[in-house]
This record gives sequence, structure tokens and C-alpha cells, in this order.
Amino acid sequence: VQLQAFGGGLVQAGDSLRLTCAASARSFSIYAMGWFRQAPGKEREFVAAVNWSGGTTYLANSVKGRFTISRDNAKNTVYLQMNSLKPEDTAVYYCAAGRTHLSGNPISYNFWGQGTEVTVSS
Repeated sequence: VQLQAFGGGLVQAGDSLRLTCAASARSFSIYAMGWFRQAPGKEREFVAAVNWSGGTTYLANSVKGRFTISRDNAKNTVYLQMNSLKPEDTAVYYCAAGRTHLSGNPISYNFWGQGTEVTVSS
């Protein structure tokens, strides 16, 4: 499975961005999908995950109420809608795929995209 994330950029606090992760996989719908992020000097952290059907999502407490994850299995794509962005959301965002139940643990994911950078200025 190859994953390509895009949609990052430089925005101001309070703005919105939508990240997209495009997957090349014949059986995309069998994978749970996740978004993680890594800020400079920090460890990679979980942001959001969605199960194979898109019917169940799991969000980190730090983004609940602001971020939404969704997927379109017909397009082999997963999205991360980010609203009310804060400077602390600044990071490189990675999408990941795994044959797993909904999980916030990066070891549950077997495939990773290259990351897209999000910078939020105050």
C-alpha cells in the first residue's frame, strides 16, 4: 500500500485546512486509517483514526471538537478536516494504514505516507 498525504500549508490561528491521503491499494476498504503528527523535537503522536467502513472514528483529546476524520472508499481516500487551528497543531502530519481495529497506537499501522507539513502562526 502506498500512501500520499497532501494539503498542508501555512495558515493563521483559527483557520481551517483539509488534509487528504490518497492510497494505492486494491483493497483499501479493509484497512483502518489513521493520522499522526510530529512536531519538531517531539515524538510522533496520534491525531485521529477511522475504521474500515468510515462508520467509527477515534480522535485524540487534543483535537476533539476541532478535527474530523472521514474516508471515501470509492476514491481510496481519507481526509482530515482541521478547524480552529492552533499554533500547537504545527507539525508534519502523516497518514497510515493498518489491518487493525481502530487504534491510536502507531505500531498498529503497517503503511505510512511521507507526511505533509502544517504550520499555524499565531
